[in-house]
Amino acid sequence: MPDFPVLACGAQDGVPVAVVHRGAVVACSASARAAGVRRRMRLRSAQARCPGLRVVERDLAAEVRMFEQVVHRVEAEVVPRLEVIRPGLLAAPARGAARYWGGEPQLSVRLAGTVAGLGLPARVGIADSTFVAALAARRGDGVVVPADGNAAFLSPYPVGVLGVPGLAELLKQLGIRTVGDFARLPAGRVAERLGTEGTGAHRVARGGPARPVSVRTAAQDHTVQRLFEAAEERADAIVFVAVALADELHERLAAAGVVCARLEAVVETAGGRMLTRIFRHEGRLSSRAVAERVRGVLAAWSETGLLDAGGGEPGIRRLALRPDGISPDTGSQGAFDGERDTPVEVERAAARVQAVLGHRAVTRIIETGGRGPGDRIRLVPVGDVPDDGADAAGGPWPGRLPAPHPAAVYPVRRPARLTGTGGALIGVAGRLELSAEPAFLSVDGRRPAGVNGWAGPWPVLEQWWARDGGRRIARMQVTTDDGHAWLLLVDRGRWWVEAHYG
Repeated sequence: MPDFPVLACGAQDGVPVAVVHRGAVVACSASARAAGVRRRMRLRSAQARCPGLRVVERDLAAEVRMFEQVVHRVEAEVVPRLEVIRPGLLAAPARGAARYWGGEPQLSVRLAGTVAGLGLPARVGIADSTFVAALAARRGDGVVVPADGNAAFLSPYPVGVLGVPGLAELLKQLGIRTVGDFARLPAGRVAERLGTEGTGAHRVARGGPARPVSVRTAAQDHTVQRLFEAAEERADAIVFVAVALADELHERLAAAGVVCARLEAVVETAGGRMLTRIFRHEGRLSSRAVAERVRGVLAAWSETGLLDAGGGEPGIRRLALRPDGISPDTGSQGAFDGERDTPVEVERAAARVQAVLGHRAVTRIIETGGRGPGDRIRLVPVGDVPDDGADAAGGPWPGRLPAPHPAAVYPVRRPARLTGTGGALIGVAGRLELSAEPAFLSVDGRRPAGVNGWAGPWPVLEQWWARDGGRRIARMQVTTDDGHAWLLLVDRGRWWVEAHYG
């Protein structure tokens, strides 16, 4: 379903909309794309290209709930077993369903028509692998890649489509620009020079699956589950159990030296109803990420009435997590000094605290770009990957506050009054001229202190192109006779304390 995050936020047709997450565009409407907005683009760049852009913060839980309606309809009317790759994209084995509906073209029409019955758009692609089928769906509705035709279909695509940015950049430097050129390289030489990551991408370029054949056997069952003595009705308690089960599952997989491509969540209600949902895992989902997906699916099932007791005992009797698509764990590249940024034990302990107090209860500080002291750091929840790019700390950031940096930066600006000898509030003119010489400073309504020195004001003009998002402010450094030094900010004629030097 193209642009599904845009659909989930309720955007109207013809309105340029961008759904953002951590300051980057994750999806945009057709009218926004026509204006030059693209996925992964920084928000400021997107607003510069489309001044009338409506910006919506991504709500993943809302996307899961909305997409669950689509999944349930397709599962009930077309194919009985699905894999949810992400909200807006699902995969299913086509062979049996195609025989039932009379062929692969008929299956495509049936799938698109079923989703259209919900008033939503859909594109369908069929191929020998999920990766190629997704590309076929993006190309147009009903594209069927012939059997053993993956390599020919992928051949004209640029190497960036393989989803490995570092490898794509290296291949371009070597003069290899298309997937077909990459596929023609000898597999042995690729393994020697490009390692595990390059080998996997080369396998995909030649039309094979993204990972080796599953090594799971009947004797290797890594399923973890929890039976509740009394049926549990509280969603938070179930999510807390999901975190613990995910921890246990990761430990089992690590001990066996394997990773899973998919993860199936199984919920058994007190009334005996069995509900399942499959998520893409690829060894990347943390315990908290697994629990958040369980939370979203439970909320969706509750809203659609699937968890209703129907006159019987309410609640959930059993929760299970079953890994699917088991393959050998080829390991991951650590830092050059052999140390990780965050040790695994710390990540797991933080995840347990987050499960109790919320996702943002445990954060780490990431240095970023900005002009003010409060803009140059960001608190990122442990487990989240910080964004990078245009907000890099290196700048350039014209008007950035120079060193020495304040000792304390206030999360919320504190009101202040900077006045002259007559008690009148000091103003800053358009040419950065003070209306009077500063004499007294009062912070947060306290008794005024005498001003014995100051520097500035310095102008800051941000997002001048935005109709509603522009900001024109000025900063000053002020020292008072009680031994304090402050960083002041004037915005629309009002003074604020932004930081304290000591």
